[in-house]
Amino acid sequence: MRRAGRRGRQAQEERPMENGVGQEPGVPEPPPAEGTSAPRPPRARPRLVFRTQLAHGSPTGRIEGFTNVKELYGKIAEVFGISPTEILFCTLNTHKVDMQKLLGGQIGLEDFIFAHVRGETKEVEVTKTEDALGLTITDNGAGYAFIKRIKEGSIINRIQAVCVGDSIEAINDHTIVGCRHYEVARMLRELPRAQPFTLRLVQPKKAFDMIGQRTRSSSKCPPEGRVSSGKETLRLRAQGPATLQEGPSAVEEEAARCVDDLLESYMGIRDCELAATMVEMAKCSPSAAALACAVDSVLGEFAFPQEFVAEVWAAVCSPRGGQE
Repeated sequence: MRRAGRRGRQAQEERPMENGVGQEPGVPEPPPAEGTSAPRPPRARPRLVFRTQLAHGSPTGRIEGFTNVKELYGKIAEVFGISPTEILFCTLNTHKVDMQKLLGGQIGLEDFIFAHVRGETKEVEVTKTEDALGLTITDNGAGYAFIKRIKEGSIINRIQAVCVGDSIEAINDHTIVGCRHYEVARMLRELPRAQPFTLRLVQPKKAFDMIGQRTRSSSKCPPEGRVSSGKETLRLRAQGPATLQEGPSAVEEEAARCVDDLLESYMGIRDCELAATMVEMAKCSPSAAALACAVDSVLGEFAFPQEFVAEVWAAVCSPRGGQE
C-alpha cells in the first residue's frame, strides 16, 4: 500500500501542467488550435558595426551603439584612448581633409570613418578690408566650428597660414568652442572693417602625405552630399534615436545641394544635414508661407530671412507648379 502510494505521487509530479506551463524539459508543447498560427519570433535588429581609424594613422578599430555625433566621437575616443574633445571632424572613406567627404547626418552601412584630431595651434592677424572674409563655416556637431571653404581671391585666401579644415578656437582671444557654425559666421560678419583682429586656429593632425594641403572653393567643385556606399544609411539626429533608412533619392540629393548652396550664399555656412532637414520640411509645406512658419517654429535660432525661405521652397517645390 505504501509503495503504490509513492508511485501514484510520482506519476502525479511527472504529469505536465495544462497549457504547457511548468512542463518538464523535452516535453513538446501542444499544437496550436485549428485556425490559429504560431507566433512569429521578434525580428532581430541588425548589429551595426563600423570600422574607424585616426586620419593621421592608426590601427583599425570597430565601433557600435551610438545614436548621435557626440556619442560617435565618444566611441571613437574610447577605441583609441583619447579624449572626445581631441576629435575635430570625421570624413568617410578617405583619410584626407576632403570637405566633400565629411561625415554629416547619415552614414552608409559600409562607410569607413576617419577621425581627424587636434594638431598644431596657430594664430593669424586679419584686417577686414571687405564685408566678406571669404570663409564658409561648418561645425562637427560637438562644439567645434571649422573652415569648410576659402573663396578664391578673398581676404582669407591671401593668408597662406589659414587652411580648409582648420578649427576656429577663438576670435580676439574670445573662445568660441561650443558655438554653432552660424553663430561663428555671424560674429565674423559683424566685425568692423579696417580693424585688425586675431584668429586662433587648430589644424588637424597631418600624416606625411597631407602636409602642405590647401583646398579652396571653386565654382567647378563637384556637388557635395552624403557619402554612402550602400543603399541603407544610419541617420543620426540631434534629438531622438538614430534610424536605419533608405538613402536619399537623386532628386532629394539635388534639392539638398541647392539648399546647401543657398545657406552658403545667405549665411556663409554649409550644413548638409540642415539642408536635408529643410528639404523634408519644404516637402511637407503647401506654400512658402507655410514653410516660413515651420522654419520659424523649429529653426528660429537661425533667424533665416524671408527671402531665403522663399528660395528654399522654390528650389524644393517648384516642380509642383510654383504655387504660392
